Amino acid sequence: MAWFKRTKKGIQTATEDKKDVPKGLWYKSPTGKIVDAEELESNFYVSPEDGYHVRIGSAEYFKILFDNNSFKELDKNLTSKDPLKFEDKKKYPDRIKEAEEKTNLKDAIRVAVGKSKGKDLVIACMDFAFIGGSMGSVVGEKIARAADYALKNNIPLMIISKSGGARMQEAVLSLMQLAKTSVKLAQLAEAKVPYISLCTDPTTGGTTASYAMLGDINISEPGALIGFAGPRVVRDTTGKELPEGFQTSEFLLEHGFLDFITKRKDLKDKINLYLDLILNREVRA
Repeated sequence: MAWFKRTKKGIQTATEDKKDVPKGLWYKSPTGKIVDAEELESNFYVSPEDGYHVRIGSAEYFKILFDNNSFKELDKNLTSKDPLKFEDKKKYPDRIKEAEEKTNLKDAIRVAVGKSKGKDLVIACMDFAFIGGSMGSVVGEKIARAADYALKNNIPLMIISKSGGARMQEAVLSLMQLAKTSVKLAQLAEAKVPYISLCTDPTTGGTTASYAMLGDINISEPGALIGFAGPRVVRDTTGKELPEGFQTSEFLLEHGFLDFITKRKDLKDKINLYLDLILNREVRA
């Protein structure tokens, strides 16, 4: 009966040989649905159980929208400075460095140009993972340069917004980006170069107050939070209970702030359909 007796004390497995359960095998949606990670990726990061659109970044959107995930990134090395010498719990440069190391991004937006269904398209896509997708001088400058590139080459521009608002560490410099980007988009409109705005979850603050709502066509993904101030702030300020679904993309569509809501799996086809119609050219299959 010695088979159950421990002959050596302690756990003998070396630390380097221990195996943890691999991370990312499953995803749990806010409604409690469990989805296999590979199945989620193959379904455009949308839960097949409940249609929930998981937050994704520029790498995933570029893969969805550009043919064969082939594109040229523009102004990829622009980084934030610290003209105000801002410091809260951390110095601003330290916070930037930490975000860069964590996300492998230079700032909260990437801009690229490539083919989408065979036609050129400039896409500026925000990344919420970089300091909450906050809009600072780099975000404004990259959008301005993206608009200039689109204007110079007569290529449609698309901006994918995903932001918590203006970056407080840059104070008034970040607020200046609202006017700066709006002027550039006005130049596109004057030259009749199409601009499509896609609002994703969340699109809030100064982003909503500027380029996110200035598209020739303003569209959104299902269930996205879109607004200037958050629901709690609005409720506390007005002293009133908010309507059901307040600030969701469906609520905004019903009240005329959006033109369409597009599921992510249809995004590439819909974007290019809109562009063909706007430009009065043959509709691509």
